[in-house]
Amino acid sequence: MLSAQAVPTDSLKTAAASSEKDIIDVLKKIAGLHVSTKSDDMKPGDKPVFSVLPAVGYTLQTRLAAIISSNVAFYAGADPKTPVSVINAAAYYTQNKQFTVPLQVSVWNSKGTYNLLSDIRYMKYPQSTFGLGSNASLTNEDPLDYQYVRVYQYVLRKISGHLSAGIGYNLDHYWKVSEKGLASGAQSEFAQYGAASKATSSGYSAHLLFDDRKNPINEKKGTLMLISYRNNVTWMGSNSNWQSLTADVRKFISLDKSSKNILGFWLYSWMILDGKPPYLDLPSTGWDRVTNTGRGFIQGRFRGKNMLYAESEYRFNLTRNGLLGAVLFANAQSFSTAASLKLQKVQPAAGLGIRIKLNKKSDTNVAIDYGFGTQGMRGLFVNIGEVF
Repeated sequence: MLSAQAVPTDSLKTAAASSEKDIIDVLKKIAGLHVSTKSDDMKPGDKPVFSVLPAVGYTLQTRLAAIISSNVAFYAGADPKTPVSVINAAAYYTQNKQFTVPLQVSVWNSKGTYNLLSDIRYMKYPQSTFGLGSNASLTNEDPLDYQYVRVYQYVLRKISGHLSAGIGYNLDHYWKVSEKGLASGAQSEFAQYGAASKATSSGYSAHLLFDDRKNPINEKKGTLMLISYRNNVTWMGSNSNWQSLTADVRKFISLDKSSKNILGFWLYSWMILDGKPPYLDLPSTGWDRVTNTGRGFIQGRFRGKNMLYAESEYRFNLTRNGLLGAVLFANAQSFSTAASLKLQKVQPAAGLGIRIKLNKKSDTNVAIDYGFGTQGMRGLFVNIGEVF
């Protein structure tokens, strides 16, 4: 979904062997420059590792897009058990006149006990909505336009082993919100729900995290379980009081000793516990914390009070040096309307993709996927790093 991958929360997985190759090695060879054959393992004390990718992409919600995406990974201390700190930054401008600047930060203290997490975004984002529930038809397309700022700031502390807990602050602010309306002239579900030219959700959050992965940029094995509770309150500037709960579970299984064949599983649940959020803050396709649910569907295709999502992916190498890889994936999602938590029709999608090694030291791939959804939905999806 044209997004930078979520930042690591544990130590960074190093390159498997000195025979690994990435885009930089290929460019050096073409230019006739020396390609190093020494180990590229990232160690405490090393200089920060940068990855930068200017590119042109295409997705269902953006059409053509000019992209500059980057990340930097580094050790904050000398202890190899200390997780790696990572900063992701990007800028996108699209054929649909969408402008997006996301900044995602995960910085650890030198002892690896505290983790400072930030997700800050500005978006000028014309985008269609299709009504509420997973029974919503494409014929109910309602083009919206708005500007949006997100400020999420969390602090987590390790409790024991791979278990952490913390608190945070969440702000979602929308302004200059407008709709074109349905082609039929009927009242849209956006208007029925309570259209407003601006909306603010502001409140505190609590988080419980188990994460024994080594490199979430491109994981080979391990488990992530994150439960987050958010309470938006008027005394912190929210338009209304409302609460939500999300559960994010991911499991990775290596099918061989060389970790060249990986099975990944992702389960994501997002529900509104109480209150009435602004329409644009309701659970929606592609609006999860890493904006990657629903490959095969346009972002915002389904929306409702309750969301349940599942995905599986098979990852494998195409070349022995790791420069090229591929994935096969399948997913399914279901939403309720705004009036209840009862889930409607399950909407499946599937597809395949290519992986190109952007940086072998951080094991960062360029992910290019083509997905097929229901009702003729299909399209290309581009990420820096794996989708999950």
